[in-house]
Amino acid sequence: MSAATLKPPAANPLSPEHHRELAFAAERAKPIYRAARVAAMNGWITGIIAACSAPFALYDLTGAVMTVGLAVVAYNEFRGRKRLLAFDPSGATVLGRNQMGLMGLLVGYCLWMMYSSLATPSPMINELTRTPEVKDALADLGDLNQLYQSMVIIFYGVVILLSVIFQGINALYYFSRRRLVADFVAQTPEWVRDVQRAKTAL
Repeated sequence: MSAATLKPPAANPLSPEHHRELAFAAERAKPIYRAARVAAMNGWITGIIAACSAPFALYDLTGAVMTVGLAVVAYNEFRGRKRLLAFDPSGATVLGRNQMGLMGLLVGYCLWMMYSSLATPSPMINELTRTPEVKDALADLGDLNQLYQSMVIIFYGVVILLSVIFQGINALYYFSRRRLVADFVAQTPEWVRDVQRAKTAL
């Protein structure tokens, strides 16, 4: 049979049942796609912060640790997102653990900054003591140093609290997506999952 005598393919080769399967799958996949969007946003924000902190890594060990740590967190956000979009339940676990790791990184940094402020004199106080006129004007430098230390502790204490709340909620959110992904895989035919993966790859 020549190409000229071949019948054209049907305009819509999918049956109504196929369309229903695709519609149901698209609805069930919405929470997974939302989690992937959250991961992308977290990854970009963390990556930008890591890039902005990179110049400090050249002169300070603490800055270097934070830069590397944030870069790893950003990478894992995108890695977990990729697994989510492939409907791999392990992606949710990677993202949840990644947020726990970010929480540990931030809490450790804040505790170190608190310790440093208590163990070493305030740079501001040291600068003031170099100027006799200013030193005489500030008769009670000890109280000023204590005020500085209190402000540092309060500031980093608030950062720790916010990190525990925000990263903790993010981690719980990601962990809860694992069951959704597993249910999606169990309830969705493989050919439908292939269609959904192809859509996200465009």
